[in-house]
Amino acid sequence: MSLRNLPHADPGVPDTRSGFRFLLWLGRNQVRGQVLAMFWFTLYTGALAGVPALVGLGVQAAVDGSGSRIVVAGCLTLALGAVIAVSDSLGHWAAVTNWITAATRVQQLLARKAAELGSVLTRRVAAGEVVAVSTGDVEKIGWFVEALARFAAAVLACVGLVVALLVFQPVLGLAVAVALPVLTLAVLPLLPPAQRRADDQREKAGRATELAADTVAGLRVLRGIGGEDLFLRRYRDASQEVRAAAVRSARMWSLIAAIQVALPGLFLVGVVWYGVRLASDGRISVGDLVTAYGCIAYLLLPLRMFEEIAMAWTFSRTSATRAARVLSLRRDTEVDVADGVPEVEAFAGGDLVDPTSGLTVPAGSFTAVVCGDPDTAGRLADRLGGHSPDGAGAASPLLGGVALDRVPLETARTAVLVQDKDPVLLSGTLRDLLDVPSSGAVTPQAALAAAECADVLSVLARTLPGPDAGAAAGERDAMGARLTERGRSLSGGQRQRLALARSLVVDPPVLVLDEPTSAVDAHTEARIARGLRTLREGRTTVVFTSSPLLLGLAERVVFVPEGEVVAAGRHQDLLRTHRGYRSVVTRVEDTASDDHTRSPRETA
Repeated sequence: MSLRNLPHADPGVPDTRSGFRFLLWLGRNQVRGQVLAMFWFTLYTGALAGVPALVGLGVQAAVDGSGSRIVVAGCLTLALGAVIAVSDSLGHWAAVTNWITAATRVQQLLARKAAELGSVLTRRVAAGEVVAVSTGDVEKIGWFVEALARFAAAVLACVGLVVALLVFQPVLGLAVAVALPVLTLAVLPLLPPAQRRADDQREKAGRATELAADTVAGLRVLRGIGGEDLFLRRYRDASQEVRAAAVRSARMWSLIAAIQVALPGLFLVGVVWYGVRLASDGRISVGDLVTAYGCIAYLLLPLRMFEEIAMAWTFSRTSATRAARVLSLRRDTEVDVADGVPEVEAFAGGDLVDPTSGLTVPAGSFTAVVCGDPDTAGRLADRLGGHSPDGAGAASPLLGGVALDRVPLETARTAVLVQDKDPVLLSGTLRDLLDVPSSGAVTPQAALAAAECADVLSVLARTLPGPDAGAAAGERDAMGARLTERGRSLSGGQRQRLALARSLVVDPPVLVLDEPTSAVDAHTEARIARGLRTLREGRTTVVFTSSPLLLGLAERVVFVPEGEVVAAGRHQDLLRTHRGYRSVVTRVEDTASDDHTRSPRETA
């Protein structure tokens, strides 16, 4: 496959039953590339194996004093050198192409899985593990794919050379035929402990990566409480554990490499000693001795290739197992999509119903949901978007009478957009941030205004370089300002408002917001509430919050403590009639009797 065709139009459906099956599936998808690489490497190794014969021919010609034979041997060696150079270059090109093609396929599969699972992915697999799989593990899988063709070519070269020696010098050929498997398998008992050490290194590296990611994500908080030194020590300790594990792994592989050099070297010394005796007895010529020595010395190259494929297999099998485990994750309620799935417009205008909690959101309404427990709110918000974090026991929400797990994931997410309480801002310009698939009904300017981002635009405008640097902040186009990774140069409230503006630009039929104003002050929150209500007029909007400012503007408020609806109505009415609701919203424990508490689902 040409690198021009990357990324793959469709990376395919991987076999994730085991790491070995996953590697086998990757190999089947690159048969043509592997055959091409094996052809060039076979030509390369065959040409290298032919060099000792030509050298022996030249030496014997010199001993015999034949100038014409020396010229012939020189010309043939020159031609063989050209073949070696061309085949080595093309073989390397084909092997690297296989590496990049396989790595790209795995990365595309991982990216597709991350998009499919969304926030559910990091609930099932640690974030550091996901990062390690998509970086180091992908590289090791690609390494094995790249080395496979060279290993196959080395096997063919060894077999061909042994057959030639058996014909040329039966005694030496027989010795090599017996010794070669022994030399190859000599390190086999060392591979399991080497793999265990490699696994230990990989596990410690994953934990260190996760710790680093958590530390960077919480850097503002750490600085606020003076915890930088504590976490620095923790990361330093984790890093030293990784270093120690890497040293232990390297020692084992160094021992394997030493054995792969020492044993063939001793064997070569023995063969040369025997060959010298044959030459001194006149049983073989000097040229034959040089040829035999060159052929056996050449075998050191394939033996090193056997060592490399053993290392590649050891590392890649573990990496493939981890990648297969991530790729095998599924939505818990995922089922085969039924025929005749309606378009988004056919059901997105209906009521949103969650059978598990009893929550019903009327179409086109601005509904606020009060849970009291942030974790309960987060799980319910995800479930409303079809992410199903609660497992297979949670019934799928219905939108317009259609179960969200009965439609393709892309369709469900087009109909329902969920913004969680900790949204991520990708690096790039503000224009890039707001350049998202949308209905086109809401402009970026309108969304930024509704989310009260005027001060954010002013801050970003001042970061613009170039000729505009001396202009007043109001005269610069803040849309061209760049956001740092995850928007870390902004405050929590500023990041939250930009994320809200991005969600408003999309203008989905159903928008679910989980605590969209938790990091802003009361005055800003009041303006956001009014802007949100106005901009989303006639569109279904669900806001998980306990803020009186948002609750007061909601057309309908639903109280869902313990994950089940117990009351619904207007904010002021619930404050007067429901003690539990009043306690959550006012954050004051109410011990008075409450004769108006309603039974579960009575007023949903």
